[in-house]
Amino acid sequence: MNNTDVLIAGAGPTGLTLAVDLARRGVACRVVDQAPEPAAGSKGKGLQPRTLEVFDDLGVIAPILAAATPYPPLRVRIGRVPVWRARMHRRATATDAVPYPTVVMHPQWRTEAVLRERLGELGGKVEQGVALTGFEQDAGGVTARLGTGESVRARYLVAADGGRSTVRKALGIGFTGETRKEQRSALADVRAEGLDREHIHVWVRPGSGMVALYPMAGTGAFQLLASLRPGVEPEQTLAWYQRMFAQRSMRRDVRLTELLWSSLYRVNIRLADRYRSGRVFLAGDAAHVHPPEGGQGLNTGVQDAYNLGWKLGRVLAGAPESLLDTYEEERRPIAAGVLGLSSDLHDKKSIRRDPETYQLTLSYRGGSLAANGGDRVPDGPVEPVGGRRARLFDLLRGPHFTLLSPDPAPRVPGGPEVRAYVPARPYGGARHTLIRPDGYVGVATSSAEELAAYLAMV
Repeated sequence: MNNTDVLIAGAGPTGLTLAVDLARRGVACRVVDQAPEPAAGSKGKGLQPRTLEVFDDLGVIAPILAAATPYPPLRVRIGRVPVWRARMHRRATATDAVPYPTVVMHPQWRTEAVLRERLGELGGKVEQGVALTGFEQDAGGVTARLGTGESVRARYLVAADGGRSTVRKALGIGFTGETRKEQRSALADVRAEGLDREHIHVWVRPGSGMVALYPMAGTGAFQLLASLRPGVEPEQTLAWYQRMFAQRSMRRDVRLTELLWSSLYRVNIRLADRYRSGRVFLAGDAAHVHPPEGGQGLNTGVQDAYNLGWKLGRVLAGAPESLLDTYEEERRPIAAGVLGLSSDLHDKKSIRRDPETYQLTLSYRGGSLAANGGDRVPDGPVEPVGGRRARLFDLLRGPHFTLLSPDPAPRVPGGPEVRAYVPARPYGGARHTLIRPDGYVGVATSSAEELAAYLAMV
């Protein structure tokens, strides 16, 4: 039997983000995915500003921004008649506090490829075509069985295996919500001739339905989205998509030339009743599934992983096991709120996208790990005494805690790595501001004893 610290089931954006975060902490982990090869579809294509900050910290922002683009304007037609033009996202300029102010379009397959490459640089890999077939847990860990016949002993198991999670089902954790079977869409990646790539093109034909083509950043492809009437079963063929597109758009001068990937989507709005069962955790779509409006699903999963990663790393290094209870405490209410937001946008058929969807204002305030803190730390220039002027995100980048204080970090036996900087003036008005590895204020206090007590907890 082979041993590891963390076994991750699922190599989508959530599982890969967690694997990268654990690998940079030196945590032994294995990532298994039952698919024989990496996913090919564009699927979740919008990366929110907060997710871009996470990717900055994980060392993958450069290749993502090299290919990503802001969403182009929408151009809506009824048949051939233009009826509306608008933008889904407001134009925004980077500021000191928000270096990535705009949602960018970046196909999911490419996001996963960038994360896999980063995982490889850190010495990890994804084991494709390897299914998790069963597991048992005890007080010391999880014994998992793989489709290869191998057994793996892990300290912890993380299920990032999607909305149909076999791990969640095996645990008997409820997945409360609804599936709107009548609200279905055909989703595909296609190549097309005769259409510009400077717009998101939408056609509505009364009696037939809607079809939209999104020019996918960094590729020559479009993501096609088409509503489906009850009882209609699409053929997963280029010919079917071409016929449907021609009927709804009434454009004989636009030709779909290649079908790269296709899928059937139905609206699910669900939230797991629990995020943890002993030594097993749920993350990403295994814990919550969203309507597509607002682009919240992939981004919320990435931030699940970002929250869980540092906590697993700390507990494996000797921090109290109770630290892992804060994963559900912090992340489940966030998912519940985001589900409400995306469901509202879906029901209203709204294209509204504003700071509420950017995930920059999400907070852990009031939780057990937020002593006078809990908010995201904005970027900005800082002037450490005796050091060069720097940006705060440059000081935060990495798996450590960051202390802004005129005093050295207190010595706490078994405590986390803390990098301390003396700011030229008190940060945020507090004598001691401790920033967690995920970029949220952990504690802001004038008491050295309170700071030491917090470090002992994490």
